Amino acid sequence: MIIMGKPKFSRKKYDTPSHPWQEQRIHSENELVRKYGLKNKKEIWKAETALRKYRGQARELLAKVDSDDSQEKKEINQLLTHLTRYNILPLNSTLDDVLALETEAILARRLQTLTYLKGLANTPKQARQLIVSGHIAIADERITIPSYRISKKEENDIGYAPDSPLNDASHPARPSTDFKSKLSKKMLGDESKTEDVKKPKQFPPKKKEQKDGKKQKQTKKPVEEKKKEPTTEKKKPVEEKKRKENVKKDEESKKEKDSSSEQKKPAEKPEKKEKEGK
Repeated sequence: MIIMGKPKFSRKKYDTPSHPWQEQRIHSENELVRKYGLKNKKEIWKAETALRKYRGQARELLAKVDSDDSQEKKEINQLLTHLTRYNILPLNSTLDDVLALETEAILARRLQTLTYLKGLANTPKQARQLIVSGHIAIADERITIPSYRISKKEENDIGYAPDSPLNDASHPARPSTDFKSKLSKKMLGDESKTEDVKKPKQFPPKKKEQKDGKKQKQTKKPVEEKKKEPTTEKKKPVEEKKRKENVKKDEESKKEKDSSSEQKKPAEKPEKKEKEGK
């Protein structure tokens, strides 16, 4: 008998990384876990496997673009419509756009992220907790899977479940009506927000450039002083040597004078004695 396996223990539907210890990959995965409030890194690997399938299908179709088969054109349209249906790609996109996708494009379409972006939860982790507890529904249908991928049509129907106590506006776990965090706007990619963020960033660099110019002027002075100091240090020993040589010459000249004077003195003494005798 051939045992095909038990349905209770299904196969793994995602591919793990080839090497477990890669510093750059670990840092990038940790950032995604914090940003999207994921439970573990398996959810990232599931998104990467789905993206890998889309890219592989796009590569196969790009190799057959020049052929006139109607089946290939049909497959291209099916792939692009599938990605546009889930708002992973915009309309009128091509296969090259499929190859340029990243894992965040798929993680952004999860129910957990969209509940947070719509202001139904204060944090992505709270959004996960609300989904698992059964407080979030799509068109009054309760969904308890945080990784549920949402289409364009379903995006506007996300809300609290009809039986949830969070429908009461005075509930303490419910965020305020004016709640729209900066992180949510960055994840959505609002153009108005990016323009407002870019304008103030243009001014600080100019001030920094001025500061840097001042710093450069200040740094040049000590460099010049350092250059002068060794020159003086070099000159000093030379002058000291000259002085020592002059001192030695003076001492030698004095010795010569003393020796000459000593030779003359004994000749003068007997003359004085002769005078005394007389």
